[in-house]
Amino acid sequence: MENNGEEILEKQLEVDGEYVSEIFGNYDENIELIEETLESNIALRGNTIKIIGSKESIELTEKLIQKLVDVMKSEGKITKQSLIYAMDLVVRGEGDKMKEILNDIICIAASGKTLKPKTLGQKRYIDNIRKNDIVFGIGPAGTGKTYLAMAMAVKAFRNKEVTRIILTRPAVEAGESLGFLPGDLQEKVDPYLRPLYDALFDILGAESYLKYKERGLIEVAPLAYMRGRTLESAFIILDEAQNTTTEQMKMFLTRLGNGSKAVVTGDITQIDLPPGKSSGLKQAERILKDIKGISFSYFDKTDVVRHRLVQDIIEAYEAYDKKKSMKSKES
Repeated sequence: MENNGEEILEKQLEVDGEYVSEIFGNYDENIELIEETLESNIALRGNTIKIIGSKESIELTEKLIQKLVDVMKSEGKITKQSLIYAMDLVVRGEGDKMKEILNDIICIAASGKTLKPKTLGQKRYIDNIRKNDIVFGIGPAGTGKTYLAMAMAVKAFRNKEVTRIILTRPAVEAGESLGFLPGDLQEKVDPYLRPLYDALFDILGAESYLKYKERGLIEVAPLAYMRGRTLESAFIILDEAQNTTTEQMKMFLTRLGNGSKAVVTGDITQIDLPPGKSSGLKQAERILKDIKGISFSYFDKTDVVRHRLVQDIIEAYEAYDKKKSMKSKES
């Protein structure tokens, strides 16, 4: 039997019954997506999955199903995001790296949730943090840059590799004036630091966080508070670093003391600095890229682990910016 010159083949796979329903998804929604993407037809008879298609589509579908079983064994469920990412890896010929991602446990959150990377970009980022004293994580929103850095900080703290965790952000006035906000200085800057608090609450639990904060072992503060200090035996995270000036970035990086590690995260497509001010993150990328012990990890839309629409939004903006850039070159 042939179709468009390709022979149509058939293969059967035996899959443990406890995994079958998750692989197929509610109302077979997962299978419909797999069939559309990999150009195969899939049917279920008991615990036997029958795959019909070209030799290539059958091979890809078989590999994908095996990877989805690995996801089930590790995570206990298959999300739309994990399905799409597993398909992407298999199509790119990197399906074997799925297990490498799934087996890399960073730490256990207060809720009992196991924290681990979910994409190859995240896995490389975690490995870079393990190997280097200063790591830059650069990429779009939703790629886990800050959250994974927090998880690594908590792990280092629990393992007594550092004695404290310091989290900081530049308090950039993104369309609002701090001076007109109610409250004292701490109340004015708290909205900028809220995402850091939220991540810490999630990983450590509110009770542990408050206990460590009262003892001075965890500090969450605006970047301006770092000036003039030497930060020893600390895990320091600078978030939203695209909004640092060149002077602020140099000031931050030169705070690093003995036994400390720093992670700098940012998205260079979302700079809120006033016109005429250069981003310290963009400059650091140019100046520090060849220094041993400093590593740069880059994320793209395939590393987004938020709602699936976030990937589509990032892609749409990239296409818009590219079109706008081409028009400006033509004129």
